[in-house]
Amino acid sequence: MTRLSKWLPIRKKDNGAGLARTTPEVQHPIERLRVEMNRLFDELASDPFFGFGRALDLGGFAWGEALPRVDIKDRRKELEVSVEVPGMEPDDIDVRVEDDALVIRGEKRHEQTEEGEDYYLAERQWGSFQRVIPLPVEVEADKIKAKLKKGVLTLRIPKSEQAQQKAKKITVETED
Repeated sequence: MTRLSKWLPIRKKDNGAGLARTTPEVQHPIERLRVEMNRLFDELASDPFFGFGRALDLGGFAWGEALPRVDIKDRRKELEVSVEVPGMEPDDIDVRVEDDALVIRGEKRHEQTEEGEDYYLAERQWGSFQRVIPLPVEVEADKIKAKLKKGVLTLRIPKSEQAQQKAKKITVETED
């Protein structure tokens, strides 16, 4: 089984909600590149066992944010995976289990514009992505359910019977 932790981004500072953004909102592409390079070097310096973590993302949905954001929750009998895929339709997304990993691929298509249109500002991005998430436990791949609602893909991944039985709660006692 692969280690899930190596695929999770390092979070350094609390934003008040218990989570931190790994990249700040920056508008200019050169500034975004500088911020991403600083983040990568900070990751490397702060945790020698983590390495570079995510690869440098230079395309896809937005510069520096090619991989969709993912949350993974352990729900006793299943894993719940939520993936941000704004503006995408179910036909644009491919989900598979391959070699003990969840593979999510997608393509955000560009709407063609008429030639000669004058843009005041054009920031929307399009392109394809692939996200590979090692599964921390054995799962029943044929029973996975996927739903897309309001730009969030939610996957319910049932754990195998063996994986469900491995988890055991340990009671912590105080010593007088």
